[in-house]
Amino acid sequence: MPYYILYAMRNFKDLEVWKSARTLAKEIYLLTATFPVEEKFGLTSQIRRCSVSIAANIAEGSAKNSIKDFTRFLEISQGSCFELESHIILASDLGFIETSHCELHQKHIILLQKRLYNFIKHNRSKVNGTA
Repeated sequence: MPYYILYAMRNFKDLEVWKSARTLAKEIYLLTATFPVEEKFGLTSQIRRCSVSIAANIAEGSAKNSIKDFTRFLEISQGSCFELESHIILASDLGFIETSHCELHQKHIILLQKRLYNFIKHNRSKVNGTA
């Protein structure tokens, strides 16, 4: 079976970046449950949406037929990861998250950003024939 067909059949549930994104989304849901009720349709909703988007785009991209297309979805996931980090900092600034909790979540987010970056870089090297 050709390599590109095997790659397109990748199971996203086996990807470490997806597992990490899934864990992060769960943590974010638990964290935002403590936010003020009046933020339910504001920052809480926005934070939850972008946290879920990270794992969802990894999963969606894994179904694409080319490494280039998959990599584009990984880039979208990475963008959502940076958006989430910004929202978490804002939530801390507003007093919704204690500084120590903010730092802990930021560490997890930054680790996921690095993993996504390395996965994207690896995939680009395959597309460019340098892997």
